[in-house]
Amino acid sequence: IPPRKNAKPWKADGAGAIARNEALRASRRFGRTIWRRWSGYHRRSRAETKMHCIKLLGQRLTARDFDRQVAEFQVRVAVLNGFTALGIPVTEAVG
Repeated sequence: IPPRKNAKPWKADGAGAIARNEALRASRRFGRTIWRRWSGYHRRSRAETKMHCIKLLGQRLTARDFDRQVAEFQVRVAVLNGFTALGIPVTEAVG
């Protein structure tokens, strides 16, 4: 998780504090955008956002059989992909 913009270093008591201080140092040295790409946080954030969208379509699976649960989840993903396709703009080169 990226530290806040006004974050201060913690006392190096444990592994969590050391990792946070490293992330803070790197984000200040290279910038937040480069740090997110370097650390893989950007991909994690995108994956968590997609899972949130899938959960908005329903918190639970209604089917009891595993194969039907898989099919139900595939339907949700297909619906989500359809919504995503509707929101992607079509761009054309001019000139």
